Amino acid sequence: MATSLLFPVFVFLLASTSIGGVMVAAFYPRVSKASAYRQRLARMSAPAENKRSEPTEPDGRDRRRSVEKTLREIEEKRQANARKGKTTLTARLRQSGLHWSPKTYFVVCACAALASWCAMLLLDTGALVSAGFAISGGLLLPHVYVNIKRNARFAKFTAEFPNAVDVIVRGLKAGLPMPDCLRVIATEAQEPVKGEFLAIVQDQTLGIPVDEAVKRMSERMPLAEAHFFAIVIAIQSRTGGSLSEALGNLSKVLRERKKMKAKIKAMSSEAKSSAGIIGALPFLVAGAVYFASPDYMALLFATVTGKIVLVGCGLWMGIGILVMRKMINFDF
Repeated sequence: MATSLLFPVFVFLLASTSIGGVMVAAFYPRVSKASAYRQRLARMSAPAENKRSEPTEPDGRDRRRSVEKTLREIEEKRQANARKGKTTLTARLRQSGLHWSPKTYFVVCACAALASWCAMLLLDTGALVSAGFAISGGLLLPHVYVNIKRNARFAKFTAEFPNAVDVIVRGLKAGLPMPDCLRVIATEAQEPVKGEFLAIVQDQTLGIPVDEAVKRMSERMPLAEAHFFAIVIAIQSRTGGSLSEALGNLSKVLRERKKMKAKIKAMSSEAKSSAGIIGALPFLVAGAVYFASPDYMALLFATVTGKIVLVGCGLWMGIGILVMRKMINFDF
């Protein structure tokens, strides 16, 4: 009785399995093919949906490419200007703040040479020695004077420039346009920042774009601070964005550089003091020996051997001073 009941169930299971296998064999390729189509369509539609959901990503990539292109162009122009050679005499006079023409500079050189020649004649050093000092004084004294004035003007510009950037940031946040902010600085800032921004305003009056005018300022003032400012203005003019935020970050960078410079100056003050003492010690000892025994030191000035020794000592002293200056000169 149990065997007769199990037989139909067994036959039903076998029949169902056979029919299911035939159905799967017949229809599975079409089902799997349709599933592959759906998967492929899903993969193709996913980027489009991402683009619709994140429309700013391509714009961000384009802006990044534009920024990189701008930075590359600025760097290429800077390297091209560096390959042209040293700064011309006219540019150095302009950077020093001296209202001299090249003709005036050469007249000053002639006056310095004449003054050096007269001073050596009064000391009775001989015609040949006086001529050598006259040539050296005419070439070196005006050059050193212009360099001192130039470095002092650069230092004043570096100290005042972060304040000017802060004025621009506050003006932009208050709703003032960029040209008005530049005019405020050209009117109320201290020199030499006032004069440089006045030149920018004058260039804009002539129709020169603000990025090009700022680029000219960075060429007139070959400093890292002015170069950074020119880069920020150039990038903003080409790619857009928040100029107040970018200049605010630049102001922070400039002030941190100023703090770093002060820290380096404080840390290197001991080394500079030691170098000054070492450099002045031979002159102090020679002066003390001269006052104690003039005849003993007079041999250095009266004999040929003494003069040769003086020249050699002067050369070695100069080399030592230059080496110590290089060792304590920290750049960042």
